[in-house]
Amino acid sequence: MENENRKVLLSIRDLKQYFPVKKTKLREKQRYVRANDGISLDIYAGETLGLVGESGCGKSTLGRTLLQLYPQTEGQVIYHKDGKDIDLKSLPKEEMRVLRKDLQLIFQDPYSSLNPRMTVGQIIGEGLVSHGMFKRGDPAMKDYIFKVMENCGLDTYMFGRYPHQFSGGQRQRIGIARSLALNPSFVVCDEAVSALDVSIQSQILNLLSDLKEKQNLTYLFITHDLSVVKYISDRIGVMYLGNMVELAPTEELFANTLHPYTEALLSAIPVVDEDDKRERILLEGDIPSPVNPPSGCKFHTRCRYCQQKCKEEVPEWVDVGNNHFVACHFPLKHKE
Repeated sequence: MENENRKVLLSIRDLKQYFPVKKTKLREKQRYVRANDGISLDIYAGETLGLVGESGCGKSTLGRTLLQLYPQTEGQVIYHKDGKDIDLKSLPKEEMRVLRKDLQLIFQDPYSSLNPRMTVGQIIGEGLVSHGMFKRGDPAMKDYIFKVMENCGLDTYMFGRYPHQFSGGQRQRIGIARSLALNPSFVVCDEAVSALDVSIQSQILNLLSDLKEKQNLTYLFITHDLSVVKYISDRIGVMYLGNMVELAPTEELFANTLHPYTEALLSAIPVVDEDDKRERILLEGDIPSPVNPPSGCKFHTRCRYCQQKCKEEVPEWVDVGNNHFVACHFPLKHKE
């Protein structure tokens, strides 16, 4: 799956993340939630990879697994750093702790993700001290924090204030500053703007784009908003019930949609153009249980193009050209 002209930062191979379900008296056999069920892809250095799908499809689990906050059940996550291929699962705990400086997370909720008893300066400085970038009380650390705050659109007078004194957008900027102060290489943005007003969302998206260029960052941008992911992403991956069903450059995905699930998601994007006669595709039924998913293609229970083969065989992950991948027995381009 690699593009020879681009440097791969993270390689994910057949990644599976299963969580055990608590046993009951009626069910003695151990069952598992298949949050991620065989995901393979490459994340290129300097890109923003958008990840979309319905709630519960495994987007956030994938992001946290890439950071080893959830050690994967099976498969590999390889981090390519300074010419070395580092298998994150095999790293000892102390080595992984050192590497966490390079792999950071921006949380969804700007209210619960900040310690209400710590000032902005303490929140941003905590990671700097933990990773040995500065010693506690070092005057140089305060100057560094001021610089980080300014880069993230925060005035330096906020240094001694507490989270409850800020709006949602300002709190999210504090969370961004906390993560980017460590100069990471890879950042997982887990629904980083979904809890914000629309007017504030655009400011945070522009901030993330500017910081990406300044610090040469790589983002995994997790969201359920296709308008947002189209704006910020270089490539977009579509997930359904723990599986990646389509992956392509942003323009290619919108212009040449191949998977029926992606088609349904794109049809749901609100439009203001009265002349837009696009058909709204309504998916029937609920998402199947990740504990007991359907056989064959997991989407076949809701797919209007379903055929017998879809019910019996798992579709292969196929490269159809233009760096466009899809897992579907009957891609849309073959339909009349």
